[in-house]
Amino acid sequence: MLTVVCDEPHVLSCVTRAMPTAGAGEALVRIRRVGLCGTDYHIYAGRQPFLSYPRVMGHELAGEIEQVREGSGFRRGQIVTVNPYLACGNCVACRRGKPNCCANVAVLGVHTDGGMSEWLVVPETALIDASGLTLDEAAMIEFLAVGAHAVARGALRRGDRVLVRGAGPIGIAVALFARLDGAEVVLADTRPARLRYAREAFGFDRVIVADEVADGRLRDLTGGDFFDSVFDATGSIEAMRDGLAYVAHGGTYVLVSVVKDDLVFADPEFHKRETTLLASRNALSMDFERVVTAMRAGDLPADRLKTHALLAAEVPERLPQLVAEADEVLKAIVTF
Repeated sequence: MLTVVCDEPHVLSCVTRAMPTAGAGEALVRIRRVGLCGTDYHIYAGRQPFLSYPRVMGHELAGEIEQVREGSGFRRGQIVTVNPYLACGNCVACRRGKPNCCANVAVLGVHTDGGMSEWLVVPETALIDASGLTLDEAAMIEFLAVGAHAVARGALRRGDRVLVRGAGPIGIAVALFARLDGAEVVLADTRPARLRYAREAFGFDRVIVADEVADGRLRDLTGGDFFDSVFDATGSIEAMRDGLAYVAHGGTYVLVSVVKDDLVFADPEFHKRETTLLASRNALSMDFERVVTAMRAGDLPADRLKTHALLAAEVPERLPQLVAEADEVLKAIVTF
């Protein structure tokens, strides 16, 4: 069995472990697919702010149930994905129905060992039915749920003008759900290759290269008003600081990115707009459910989200290549 462990930045090793056994209230899942995302690449590079090494990565998961309690609503052999945000259930956030930002949250692959392995034991409450979906689709539910949650946080109205900064997996997820909610979406990124793929694969025809003349283009697109909502999915502190300039007066700024640095705004710019500033962290069960429903309805182009495939045994060699070729990678999926 292969388990990919990040012992320290830039080091991946393979170790052998015995098949675990599920305890009371738990399920044993045979992992079949693992999606790689920006968090994993940041872990590899040593830039993930919530992680201590060593750590088994993997939080975008699809598998088959191997063991589950008798009388469970789940069954052996059922295809599932896993909600990787393991909440305490007792803190102030959990009591308010926000386990996604639990004060004691343990995110698989970040705070605790994840699913980049053949087997994973998780609380049964973390299982999400993915019946009717392919394993590849099930492995993409989590990152799409992050985008769905961000859009829900933004409380968009039909016809809203929305700017999504960052055309990586999370940015595309945000853009897809904003469009499903009836918004007029503009995508901006520094990487033309990602914008080209967004246009060709997903039909986003209003894309802007974030260069020195982008401000004028964005102003022209909105008649000088800029955007009702701006979503940042860049992972860049500079972009996050600059993004306020594109929020319309009375608009909303949703920060999906997580970085280590301090975020500073000019208060006059922030105040005169009466800006609503929101963080968007992880996702709720309802966001996972929305993704599953949209996938089953054919509303999400899952086949075009996956751009790269690799086997588990190839991860130590190919992960550095994926990082180096990030402009051409939207979603890489590992098969076990």
